[in-house]
Amino acid sequence: MISISLVISFTISVLLPFYIALPVIIVVFILINFYMRNRMMKKMSGGGGGGMFGSLSSPFSGNTVNYYCMSCGTKHKEASCPKCGSKMKRVG
Repeated sequence: MISISLVISFTISVLLPFYIALPVIIVVFILINFYMRNRMMKKMSGGGGGGMFGSLSSPFSGNTVNYYCMSCGTKHKEASCPKCGSKMKRVG
């Protein structure tokens, strides 16, 4: 996409005088960035749109977090280890 932007910018700068070409090139660059951002957001949200951030629960819906105690290695889903009571944990 950078190559397309460079080709468009070069073409505009050759065809128009500098004082007109510079603002036009800036506008074209911004429009290309908006287009690319919208395309990436549609890919990330599954094509459903859903606003700027897509669906808030789409990437992590249904996933549960499992913790492993750093002391005894017990797998749990609580703030502290139910076996030894340690609060040191890692996510796994």
